[in-house]
Order: sequence, then C-alpha cells, then structure tokens
Amino acid sequence: MALVRVHNFSISLDGFGTGEDQSLEAPFGHAGHRLMEWAFETRTFRAMGIHGVTEGSFGVDEAFASQWAPGIGAEIMGRNKFGPQRGPWEDDGWRGWWGDDPVFHTPVVVLTHHPRPTLEMEGGTTFHFVDADPAEALAQARELAGGLDVRIGGGVSTVRQFLEADLIDHLHVVVVPIVLGRGERLWDGLEALEQRFDVEATPSPSGVVHLVLTRRAGA
Repeated sequence: MALVRVHNFSISLDGFGTGEDQSLEAPFGHAGHRLMEWAFETRTFRAMGIHGVTEGSFGVDEAFASQWAPGIGAEIMGRNKFGPQRGPWEDDGWRGWWGDDPVFHTPVVVLTHHPRPTLEMEGGTTFHFVDADPAEALAQARELAGGLDVRIGGGVSTVRQFLEADLIDHLHVVVVPIVLGRGERLWDGLEALEQRFDVEATPSPSGVVHLVLTRRAGA
C-alpha cells in the first residue's frame, strides 16, 4: 500500500514547529526563517525558487531535502499552511503563499472548517478545500494520488493530528538548534510515540539533526 509521509518538518530544540503571531508577512510567526535556514542552501529548495548565496549544496541536508517529492501523488495540509486567514474566507482571492505555479505539482487537500471551491493552479497543483477528519482526508488524498504516496505537509497541528490517529508511516523531523520558547509544539499529547517507529538520527554539519521515524513492521 502507498505510504503516508512527512518530510523536512523542522522543529526547535524545545519542540516548536512554528512561532507565535503568524501573519501574511511572517508565515512562521516570531520564529521568522530560523526553522528553515538549514534548507535554503540545498539544491532542492533552490530549485523551488528559494534565494540563497550558493548554487545549492549536495551534502547531508540536500540528501534529506531531496526526498520530499519523489513518489508523492498528493499532499494534505492544514489551512494555516495555505494562508494566514482564520474563520470564514474574507478574501476568496487568496491563492496561497507560492505564486501562480506552486511547488507541489500534485493535488493538495486543504483541511478547513470553511470549504470553498477547488482552486486549479499552474503546474498541476489543484487545491481541494475540505472539512474532514484525518481518516476521511486521507481517503480522499489516496484517491487523488493515483496509487502514489501521500505527503502530510503541515502545519504543526495537522502533523500532530495524523500522528494521534496513527496514520503516518514515515516521519522526517529536522531538529534545529534554536530555542523558540513559544508557538505550537509538535510532540504534545504524543507520549510513547517512539514505540511505533524505528528511529534513526543523522547529524549535519549545518548544526541540525535529521530524525527519521519509520513505522515498525506490525505496529
């Protein structure tokens, strides 16, 4: 069966996957870009249009970053990843953070309590806005994925909900050596999560540690 995967999900040393006070100008709140600086110089993120000072690295960080897209047929994301608005859509013209040609190039299921019409973008990305629990959303994403894997793209509460529902097979978390102190924590309510997974840790010269949790056979 196709897998459910999380890739390149960054958290601080104190477990926060985003800071407080998200806004249009600050998608990660008071964390700014600090959670993702490890990725900006990789060839994978440079290919997405991320600005850096090099042509893109080939090192440890790139080896992990590059696993984001292969084999993925659809993504599931929370509304907070799609945009900063809350409640009813005051501006249906909002089309996401990524411009006219988003980086996904697959169907994307956006979880929201306020569904809106499907949004077709350039490059094969289509946003489907649904009010569904994790299992229902995953069933829809699997249908859209055409037999390929489904990626859970975030944000924090979305990844945590899918972990709580025991629906994730592969979890790649990047521990970044910063302390945020406030925001939204990934691990809350997930006591003994590690018992479901085999865990590998790979340190990078950039200072981050890549944690890969792979579902144990029979778990």
